[in-house]
Amino acid sequence: MGCPCTEHFFLIFFSLIIILQYAPASATTAGTSCSTCFSRTRAVYYSNSEHQGTETGACEYGVMGATLYGGDVSASAKLYRDGVGCGACYQVRCTNRRYCSREGVSVVITDHGASDGADFILSMHAFANLGQSAYAGTLLVALGVVDVDYPNKNITFKMDHSADFPYYFAFQIWFQQGDRDIVAVQLCETESLSCKLMERSHGAVWAMGSPPEGPLSVRMLLSGEEDRVETWLVPPNDIPEFWRANDVYDSGIQVE
Repeated sequence: MGCPCTEHFFLIFFSLIIILQYAPASATTAGTSCSTCFSRTRAVYYSNSEHQGTETGACEYGVMGATLYGGDVSASAKLYRDGVGCGACYQVRCTNRRYCSREGVSVVITDHGASDGADFILSMHAFANLGQSAYAGTLLVALGVVDVDYPNKNITFKMDHSADFPYYFAFQIWFQQGDRDIVAVQLCETESLSCKLMERSHGAVWAMGSPPEGPLSVRMLLSGEEDRVETWLVPPNDIPEFWRANDVYDSGIQVE
């Protein structure tokens, strides 16, 4: 997926309904939703993807680009955003009750590509994982056209499997929606308010060695758009003192 996907893959089209959240970043807290906010787009999947991603994606993940999230990856033009969108995680689920699972699938942006106005170019592996079973996934691939929605959820911090309390802090940022990107993340002690800048380790993972102690606050720098400048966002919910690998923490906020 390193070159535009339209040059290397036979694309099979399907339609999606994307539910987007447009609540103000400074005021939206847990429990707030906007079930009527949605926009329509198109998506494709590349059939000769060997069921996973590719090692030659524009995000330059190499071998990881083919196996990240078990191959549940996607290329995009709009969401790629000159590389800033690399590693962004999007959860989608299709709405056909006969074939689709209720959980859907989480995909990671690993490449740049465009085709006929499609915002997503999924691997076949990701598309098949929309099904409630392997057989249902096969039927979805054959069907080729499904409706998919995005759940309206707060930004969530998913502790990475590599996290090792208290020595190594690493998490993924889930359910980022809207048109702004998270371009920097700081991890702060809630009592002293001293902060350290985190590094983007790989994919959607932000990491830090020797993290601060105690309950932790996360600060995220949002990219500017049009007349808006870059702004720091501080979610109301802290990460508890005794965090653990694979734990999931609700930030209590959504981003427009």
